[in-house]
Amino acid sequence: MSGIQDWIANEVKTNDVVLFMKGTPAFPQCGFSGQVVQILDYLGVSYKGVNVLEDADLRQGIKDYSSWPTIPQLYVKGEFVGGCDIVREMFQAQELQQVFTEKGVATGQTAE
Repeated sequence: MSGIQDWIANEVKTNDVVLFMKGTPAFPQCGFSGQVVQILDYLGVSYKGVNVLEDADLRQGIKDYSSWPTIPQLYVKGEFVGGCDIVREMFQAQELQQVFTEKGVATGQTAE
């Protein structure tokens, strides 16, 4: 693995929830990243945002790491969940909330 791949692997393994995105959680720089931030914030999930726009190697590296062509990319407890469309569909079907519960990630919402 290259240095960037090692760095990405470390981020994914040492943070319960990581969002590789364009921009930051406070200032998303693309609509898709912004949608995932809104969903995570709505659910009250604590997560780390990693801005891929700061480093071209990171931007390509995360695509290679996941074999997924687009950004944002959401990881929960080391597992790739998906990009914007998948995260949005899972959220709307209440499946994303289940993933957090099953993986032991606290959310700000109570189960209904």
